[in-house]
Amino acid sequence: MAMQIVGRERRKLRIRRKISGTSERPRLTVFRSAKHIYAQVVDDVSGTTLAHVSTLSRDVRTDIGEDHKSGAAKKVGTAIAKALAAKGLKKVVFDRNGYLYHGRVKALAEGAREGGLEF
Repeated sequence: MAMQIVGRERRKLRIRRKISGTSERPRLTVFRSAKHIYAQVVDDVSGTTLAHVSTLSRDVRTDIGEDHKSGAAKKVGTAIAKALAAKGLKKVVFDRNGYLYHGRVKALAEGAREGGLEF
């Protein structure tokens, strides 16, 4: 019996059919759990992760303090932009990973844009 793919997984597959990261424009992908949010930048051609930041990262964790989840997500976005700027990358493709572009995902994207990334 075939398993049905529903909800976020279906949206995720539909998005991933259309976007892919290259060395010039890597893919910035987002994962969110109930407590934390994770961002990583992937070069799909070579299959490598170029940078990753989350609310569990040491530099971000100390900076968050008493922020709510959206504020923490925005700081993760600026931190990932700073990490990519150190590697000389400015342009990325944003992969919301099946999540709606709202709330914490939107805050992370806005933080990355403020940090200097172009989507």
